[in-house]
Amino acid sequence: MLSIHHLRKDFSTARAVDDVSFDVHRGEIFGLLGPNGAGKTTTIRMILDILQPDAGEITYDGEKLSPPTRNRMGYLPEERGLYRKSKLHDTVLYFAELRGMTHSSAKRAAYGWLQRFGLWEHANRKVEELSKGNQQKVQFIVAVIHDPDLVILDEPFSGLDPVNQLMFKDALQELKQRNKAVIFSTHQMDQAEKLSDTLCLINKGRVVLGGTVRDVKKQYGSNALHVQYDGDGRFMKELPGVRRAIVYENSAELELAATARIQDLLSRINAQVEVRKFEVVEPSLHSIFINVVGGDGAGAVRPVEAQP
Repeated sequence: MLSIHHLRKDFSTARAVDDVSFDVHRGEIFGLLGPNGAGKTTTIRMILDILQPDAGEITYDGEKLSPPTRNRMGYLPEERGLYRKSKLHDTVLYFAELRGMTHSSAKRAAYGWLQRFGLWEHANRKVEELSKGNQQKVQFIVAVIHDPDLVILDEPFSGLDPVNQLMFKDALQELKQRNKAVIFSTHQMDQAEKLSDTLCLINKGRVVLGGTVRDVKKQYGSNALHVQYDGDGRFMKELPGVRRAIVYENSAELELAATARIQDLLSRINAQVEVRKFEVVEPSLHSIFINVVGGDGAGAVRPVEAQP
């Protein structure tokens, strides 16, 4: 469906996107991941034809971007893109008709979505009077109301409580089941791991890993030991056989070396804290992200190189 080939974008003396390539297919949720400032939003704006790339090509079903293809896309931006003084119902109808829907079909679709997201009772309130979570619901409705084939969501869970996050996740799965393509951009690795079929991690404007979630874990990860405990677990970072440790208040994820002996590790851990639960699992996307991006100044953009 969507093909990105060797995309590049420069701003003044900084390169925000550098030779980015990936493909997005119908019926999949594609995770576009990376730390803040990695180039995700710039890439999205080029896909939407808001920004023009300095090099590379974007095609949609084999064709270059055009007004008809852009109308087959839906977009939820990271920043609020709503008219704050307008009433909720009027806002949804306006964006629906802007995408080519008739007034009657827009009204029917708006009623269905507002009911589904628990917003119908607020239909005559101004957007600025809604909570941040409800404003985010409106942005999602505006992005999908015209039934696009490709939906691009930039940090869609921003401002949502756990209940509304679940509502969004259900809506994304429904889009996937209806053979829509979803690009889901985020720096929240736990959300991406649960939702994405395929992913692309960008750092400093460049692609650093990509593929299915399973393939990425096989290629870039190693087995991990998850431990829940009572006590001070900071010592686990120094244990033999532990390549890397992410230690929280009462839990830890330990990335293990190939030579690590699980029983020896557990004996050492048990000697210093009270272990409540442990399991050997695949590495999380979060731990892979830390390994790949690490503390190397993630989020910076690279200087523009001299062109021949």
